[in-house]
Parts: sequence; structure tokens; C-alpha cells
Amino acid sequence: MLAEPVLSRSAVDRDEPLRTDTARQVAGWPTAQLVVVDADGRTPVVWDTEPDAGFRVGDAGSWDVGGGARLKTRATTGDAPPPEAVLLGERDGVAYWGVRGRPDLVAGDDPSEWADLRMTGAVLDALGAGLFTTAVAALNWHDAAGFCSRDGSPMHPANAGWHRHCEAAGHEEYPRTDPAVICLVHDGADQVLLARQPIWPEGRYSVLAGFVEAGESLEACVEREIHEEVGATVTDIRYLGSQSWPFPRSLMVGFQAVADPSVPLVPADGEIAEAFWATRADVRKALAAGDWSARTDAPFLMPGKVSIARSMLEAWAAL
Repeated sequence: MLAEPVLSRSAVDRDEPLRTDTARQVAGWPTAQLVVVDADGRTPVVWDTEPDAGFRVGDAGSWDVGGGARLKTRATTGDAPPPEAVLLGERDGVAYWGVRGRPDLVAGDDPSEWADLRMTGAVLDALGAGLFTTAVAALNWHDAAGFCSRDGSPMHPANAGWHRHCEAAGHEEYPRTDPAVICLVHDGADQVLLARQPIWPEGRYSVLAGFVEAGESLEACVEREIHEEVGATVTDIRYLGSQSWPFPRSLMVGFQAVADPSVPLVPADGEIAEAFWATRADVRKALAAGDWSARTDAPFLMPGKVSIARSMLEAWAAL
């Protein structure tokens, strides 16, 4: 990997002891800042430098075409954190909390500034990327965890949003993360395996990925998923890195592995529309053309910078 995956960046101290220290939470509430995330996973973003020429803020697709941005947080109100707020952490003595909300036109919010994590994750600074990623992941879990998985009774948030307990028996549940592997398969030389899901437009390709099953190791999942999706047998599986992917609650664990390009590929029906071996030179051209949202005549396009797949492909192409 040439650099840390963009959604792995963070400049905030999660400060676990603060989650149970209600006195300190209340004391810091007047100077705390809120990361307000709407039901569509969007929050307001302020640009420090505009994107590259030819790209207009508000266009569809990813905004990772240059420029830099930071979160536009909101001041707190009231005397204490509301029960539904999630403590994201602290930075320079300021506590940050994630809450659900929407643009407040009376307060002067501009709805056009609101964007989701897929669009802005690669251009946010490390503080913003870490806060936004954590807020989306935690709030998504709360949205889906209203009732106890044991007895069905209502669940209520506790520990500054980092667990929920049920009314009936006090059972505790914690934010759920679903691990998934993502693997760059190469031939040990100058070719890499790319594939396209049926739901993706023609010309858009990435590396292969899949969810880890119960009782399965990460490496075993890599072997199984690659064989199931394209019929290839992989060896020399090696860990590369990881990043959160809170859509709604995944952790992408990156690997590389080796396969034989002379063995015919067999795309799984309904899962893989196309799969092929690309040369390093072609991948470099595709990376230079931009991401999936690029307006280009390139033969194929690569994932956006917010994805760990992009980081993996960039590192392989740079060899």
C-alpha cells in the first residue's frame, strides 16, 4: 500500500473512558461540536480548495477529483448530550458527537453543501474522514438496533451511544461490524484480475470481494470467494490493510493473492458479469483516466479513491 486507505484516516481520540463519565460529558457539552448526519448519510461539507476545473460541486459521482474539504459541524444546544447522540471522540479538548438531523434552513444551512461519505471521504482531512466514517457507522447501527435480539424488547442507548440495553432484562448489544475480504489477485508478474458486477455499468471494474461467513478465517474466505466468483484457485495470500466501509456496517480487509492466468475464468452467474486479466500498463492508464465517475473514453474505469480497492490497485500499478 502506498498510503493509508482514506477511510482509515482519523485525527480524533476515541477516549473510551469519557463514554461512561457523564460528569465530564456534561462539562464539555457547551464547547462540543455536532456531526449532523441525515437519513441519507449526508452531512454539510466546506471546501478549502475547489475540485479540479471542469467538475462542479453537486455533480453526480465521487468528488475525489482534487480539492480539499472539511466537515461543517454544528454547535450544541441544551445542557447535556441527548440520549441518541454518539460520542465520536475528542480533538484538542473539543468533544465531537454524531447525531441524526437535516438541513436547518432557519439557521442558514445550505442543502447543496450536504454530501455523503462515498462522495467526500477521499477529499476530507483526517479529522473529518475519521469523524464522518464513525458517525455513519454508529448511527446506522442505532437505526437498526431498536429491539433486543434476545427477547424483542425495546433497546435504549447507553455509554454515550456505544451500546444499547433492553428494557426487559438489561441485555447489552454493541455496534455490529460485518467483516468482508477484498483481494487483489495477480499473476506474480504483470497482470491483475478485474471483474464487474452485473449491477455496474459496462466499463466499470474492480477487484473481487465477499463477506466472511460464520466460522471462517479471513484467508479461507479469500480462497472461497475467488473460486466461487471466477473459478480461480489462489495461493500466497497476504494481508495488505483494512478500512471501515459503513454501508451499512462493513469492515473491508484487504489482501493480495496469486493465481494462474492460463486457467479459464468462470464468472459466477448472477454475481459476476465479466472478468478478465489486465496488464499493469492498462491499469496505469485507467487510473490516470480517473474513477468510475470520470467522463472518458478509456477502455475501463477503476474505483474511486474512497474505496480500499483503489488504494490496492494504485500500489500494485506503481511497482
